[in-house]
Amino acid sequence: MANERRNEDKAVAAGHIAGPGLLPIVLQVNGEDHDLMVEPRTTLAEALRGPLGLTGTKIACNHGVCSACTVWLDDLAVASCSVLAIEVGERRITTIEGLAGQEHLHPVQEAFIAHDAIQCGFCTPGLVMSCAALLARNPHPDRKEIETAISGHLCRCGTYPHVVQAMLALGTREEPDLE
Repeated sequence: MANERRNEDKAVAAGHIAGPGLLPIVLQVNGEDHDLMVEPRTTLAEALRGPLGLTGTKIACNHGVCSACTVWLDDLAVASCSVLAIEVGERRITTIEGLAGQEHLHPVQEAFIAHDAIQCGFCTPGLVMSCAALLARNPHPDRKEIETAISGHLCRCGTYPHVVQAMLALGTREEPDLE
């Protein structure tokens, strides 16, 4: 016990412990800087939904296993419930609200609508973010690449075949299987 306390004292002296109170951070979200005061335990998902009001990012499991809360950190799709807001630093955050332009939907969003890849809609923002990240890396993914990109998503409605069809329709090597 005394050894643990000494280690904690060393960490505090070295400036490695933040909190327990509110801390100032700046998050660059959808191209804009936002000054926030957050507790060190605040996840990125909580910061986005709470003080920033970006409720398109859904929190379902809050353990990083369902991917409903997927956003981009720089260009990497991540489960935002598994990232502390204070860990983001200067990385760019893109949410579902920032994916499309002011006037038009993102092609993945349009494809999801056209191929009925939206059931209850709860998992949809996370699926769209992962699919858009895949499309940004590879404009012509095949079925296996698409299935891999969405493999971490939990969709209780089972819309996976429609998601695959939507992505294949965006100019991939395979024709959609509408059956």
